[in-house]
Amino acid sequence: MNYPGFSIKRNSTHADIVRAVQQQLNAMGCGPIGVDGGFGDDTFNAVELFQTRFPDANGNPLTVDGVIGPATWSSLFGRATVPPVLNAPNPLLTEVLRVAGSHVGVMENPLGSNSGPEVNAYLANVGLGPGFSWCMAFVYSCFKEASQSLDIANPMFKTGGVLNEWENTTGTKILHDDAVDNPSLVLPGQIFIISTGGGHGHTGIVEKVVNGLMTTIEGNTNTGGSSNGIGVFRRNARSINSINVGFIQH
Repeated sequence: MNYPGFSIKRNSTHADIVRAVQQQLNAMGCGPIGVDGGFGDDTFNAVELFQTRFPDANGNPLTVDGVIGPATWSSLFGRATVPPVLNAPNPLLTEVLRVAGSHVGVMENPLGSNSGPEVNAYLANVGLGPGFSWCMAFVYSCFKEASQSLDIANPMFKTGGVLNEWENTTGTKILHDDAVDNPSLVLPGQIFIISTGGGHGHTGIVEKVVNGLMTTIEGNTNTGGSSNGIGVFRRNARSINSINVGFIQH
């Protein structure tokens, strides 16, 4: 059975899907539970047990929350049951992804300085000088370059602040809870917004979604996903649930 495009959780009204989940949980040794189509406490506990025992498609721990999103579904039913999302929804975002991909590998100079020829150019695009955190400046610069290529106006709000972008965007906002409940809302080319506390944040661009996990292109990060890293990296296996603020689509 293919992933239905939305999360399956407690009190779900999709009895046929829940029965398939219950059968598979029993088959994977996380029962025995009744196969009755009702997502109650027994099914919830069995899902949590499955999430503690089995990794996601990339071998990383699943989020233990009793909810069957695309990552848990992929582990439960197999990778082929969660169709990948590879294409941006409009020409601007397609061009943004091309531009962002061409910047992968840009590094600070010296490392750890929040500066360097390319980094300084990103920061200048949002009116900042060398030394500032630059993940938002990188995203803005990708949209600026893509918009110029298509001879259209850049739709982004001009700022180097991640949460300031979220507050002032004219794009469509997808809140964290809505994205978790309906992962099909998350598409290539969208901007993800994370709050890291104290009014600070981190951002990047969704490149694709495979087995419920996002590949992203991010500036001011590193291979570990730091919000104050050393370059532009393509990162694999960010979960939708980890994006604690939401997504912006232009």
